[in-house]
Amino acid sequence: QVQLVESGGGLVQAGGSLRLSCAATGRTFSNYAMAWFRQNPGKEREFVAVIDWAFGASIYTDSVKGRFTISRDNAKNALYLQMNSLKPEDTAVYYCAASTKVTAAPDEYAYWGQGTQVTVSS
Repeated sequence: QVQLVESGGGLVQAGGSLRLSCAATGRTFSNYAMAWFRQNPGKEREFVAVIDWAFGASIYTDSVKGRFTISRDNAKNALYLQMNSLKPEDTAVYYCAASTKVTAAPDEYAYWGQGTQVTVSS
C-alpha cells in the first residue's frame, strides 16, 4: 500500500516555474508507476504525466510536452513535477497517483494524494 502527499503548489505568474513534490510512504513504492493528474471544478480529471517504476520512461499529455518534466527518486520515495513556462490554463488542483501499470486512465490508479493547488495568473 502507498500513501501520497503532494506539496509545492502556489500562485505564479504566466511564464513562471513551479516544482511539485509528492511524498510517498509504503514498502513497495518502487513497484508502482507514478503519475500526475489535474482537475478543475466541474471538469473531468485530466492526465498530465506518468513515469514507470524502473527505467524512468515517461509519457506526457500533449498540452504540457516540452514544458513539464516528471521524475522520481525511489530511494527517497518521492515523485516530482517540474513545471516551466506556465500558462493560465495550467491552473488546477494537481494530484499524484500510483498504479501497477503505466496508463493515463485515472480509474486504474489505486492510490491518490489529496492534491495541491496551482494557480497561474495572466
